[in-house]
Amino acid sequence: MLSSILVPLVPVILCIGTGYLIARVGWVRATAVPDLSNIVFLLLTPALLFRTMGQVHLQELDFRPVGLYFASAALLFGATLAWAPFTTATAARALAHTFSNTVMIGVPLISLVYGPAGLVTLFTLVSLHSLVLLTAATLVFELAQARAGADDGHSMARTVWQAVRGSIVHPVPLPILAGLLFAQTGLPLPEVVDKPLQMLGAALGPMALLLVGIALAHTRIGAHWRGALRIAAAKNLAMPLTLAALAWALGFSGPAVAVMFTASALPVGANVLYFTQRYGVMQEEVSSAIAISTALALATVPLALAAARLFM
Repeated sequence: MLSSILVPLVPVILCIGTGYLIARVGWVRATAVPDLSNIVFLLLTPALLFRTMGQVHLQELDFRPVGLYFASAALLFGATLAWAPFTTATAARALAHTFSNTVMIGVPLISLVYGPAGLVTLFTLVSLHSLVLLTAATLVFELAQARAGADDGHSMARTVWQAVRGSIVHPVPLPILAGLLFAQTGLPLPEVVDKPLQMLGAALGPMALLLVGIALAHTRIGAHWRGALRIAAAKNLAMPLTLAALAWALGFSGPAVAVMFTASALPVGANVLYFTQRYGVMQEEVSSAIAISTALALATVPLALAAARLFM
């Protein structure tokens, strides 16, 4: 059992470690990280998403496990808001506690552990992940700003609409939706298009994991490590425990639930940092939390994979 868990994790750990090493020795400088991110998110990710979902029919999708994920996220998000004063800083922590790195780490990990069927389940989540969580977070951030008297006079409805539009017109949800629409036509993807997409999609896993290691090497933890560690513990441990408790209470099980449980145990996603930059709050602490939760995931994800077998 232990070997079946560790075998798919070895390439994940080696790729992240290699990325960290080549950044530390100076082969990849910090100034190159945005360009590498563009390759991953604007080229490799859309290729894999479109090609995978381009073979899926809508009737094959099961949204119940995805609903379980969002229900557990809502519980943890609400508990975080209730635990502390209602401020934009609390809203930032709540988002960090619930927003997973489903692409850069989630895609290669789920692919190695659960195969193509697991990827379809993950992509069903990914297609709604940013839309649901970032739109909800926008509402909370705007309400917190208004309560603090920091509203700059712009319309909340306009801000929420911008969040919704930005979550759809994005290099992750768009190719998923485009692939699903193409699949419904029943047409085969021409080989002259399919082969390049296959090659680009195959490069996503190692490239994304290398980028994670490179980003870790160039991230400074700083003086906010205590708060960042609390965020990392909530994301890596409290989020999957919440989902497990809810799945048990509702009697949910099966491979798709195992995929959602694994996704809930992934470290904090980078979109949280973009949100804190937008609202000018918790930027250093969230940046540190992303690094700490990613490093912590090397220990917590194997535990999550072992626990996920209980849902199979």
